[in-house]
Amino acid sequence: MRILMTIDAVGGVWRYGMELAAALKDDDVAVVFAGLGPQPSPEQVSEAERLGTLVWLNAPLDWMTMDEGELEGLPRTLERLIENYEVDVVHLNLPSQAAGLSRDIPVLTVSHSCVATWWEAMRGGPLPEAWQWVKRRNTDGYRRANAVVAPSRAHADLLQQCYGPIANLNVVHNAIADFPACGRKEDFVFAAARWWDESKNGRVLDAAAKDARWPVVMAGATRGPIGQRFDIEFARRLGEIAHEDVLDHMRRAAVFVSPSLYEPFGLAALEAARAGSALLLSDVPTYRELWDGAALFFDATDPDSLSTALNRLSADEEIRWEWGERAHTRSRRFVPVAQAQSMASLYRRLMFVGAPAAQVAVEA
Repeated sequence: MRILMTIDAVGGVWRYGMELAAALKDDDVAVVFAGLGPQPSPEQVSEAERLGTLVWLNAPLDWMTMDEGELEGLPRTLERLIENYEVDVVHLNLPSQAAGLSRDIPVLTVSHSCVATWWEAMRGGPLPEAWQWVKRRNTDGYRRANAVVAPSRAHADLLQQCYGPIANLNVVHNAIADFPACGRKEDFVFAAARWWDESKNGRVLDAAAKDARWPVVMAGATRGPIGQRFDIEFARRLGEIAHEDVLDHMRRAAVFVSPSLYEPFGLAALEAARAGSALLLSDVPTYRELWDGAALFFDATDPDSLSTALNRLSADEEIRWEWGERAHTRSRRFVPVAQAQSMASLYRRLMFVGAPAAQVAVEA
């Protein structure tokens, strides 16, 4: 079976696509990557080409443009790729990319996040007029898709709160492959996110760092693609670093923190858990769903709540070890073989049954 999978080089979708494609090889699924948005790095190109065929398209991501007209040619471009590469199933990592596809081929779309759910979590109320077109395209994409996937039940529920009932909505958790372990943990706190995104809540983490006993290290971009900006004052700022360097910090960090206010899944938390770091997470529905009993939680609106929790962990090695072990044990549920089997099952049902896939769920 050959699938066409859209990816981008600026967010977690890249890691999702690479991890999934690697695991799908064991299910005899070949992947053609169709890239959108800013060009990938040479390292990303090499990685994708090891796992499949990479074609980079001259088209933006919906959340990186204010001009809907820039997306009008995408359906025809995707249909040419479907024909040229004899694709069996289309896997789209933005629901809006399914809007306008007229070719008679099974389509699966994944919602990793979207402006409507982001707005509901961060602001509430009607989406601004300037972004209504994205919600409309997403709605059209859900109607076109034969199956829709969300990476958590919390995000699936939020999708239906924003869009209404979505037919054939499935929950398939994200996953990561194992990576080499490290020796003794070091006395610092690590966090990794796109800090220019307000929902990542860097403001609260930076404020908590002022009163933290241990150094707080923040990795990730602080300048966004359409002018967003976040300035780190008290934590140690690493900026954008290679994924291998992120994993190196996770292997060494005794504590990992995520202060996110909106999180459809949270790959960084999973990576830190796999590395055996104690998890300190914002008390939001997704993290409760995935990590309850395996992480400590704090009020993401209160820097004092976070700094108190950080200082409690930094003062007690036994507690850090216990919660690091709990996190690592829980992380073993989110393995590529389970994700790939669920996704391959969906692909095959769409391809051979010729009807909407039955709902599947991989629960934490």
